[in-house]
Amino acid sequence: MTAIAEKTAIVTGAGTGIGKSVATALLQAGWNTVFCGRRKTVLEEAIADAGKTQAKALAVACDISKAAEVDDMFETVLEAFGRVDLLFNNAGMGYKSTLIDEIPVEVWNDVVGVNLTGSFL
Repeated sequence: MTAIAEKTAIVTGAGTGIGKSVATALLQAGWNTVFCGRRKTVLEEAIADAGKTQAKALAVACDISKAAEVDDMFETVLEAFGRVDLLFNNAGMGYKSTLIDEIPVEVWNDVVGVNLTGSFL
């Protein structure tokens, strides 16, 4: 990736795995990057692992299945950086392989909340 001056990216699920890798790559390429996820300490560790960069990183704890938390996250990002140029919807969850009638409705609601509602919000 080439450096992009004053561009801001939000990466959900940025504490681990693909989200962490994408957020780190964007940060190292010069994007101001918001590491978004449920666990702030994990996000802060991901930022520390990315190393020193010219661009700025921000850890924002947010459950993307909750509209109020998503609204608060966007307010925080706009206050910090003034804009959002890229949103990488990476956060997601699943459940062990099982028969549909054996999945607890609470688990179903959590999966739909993160995978569908979270991307919508």
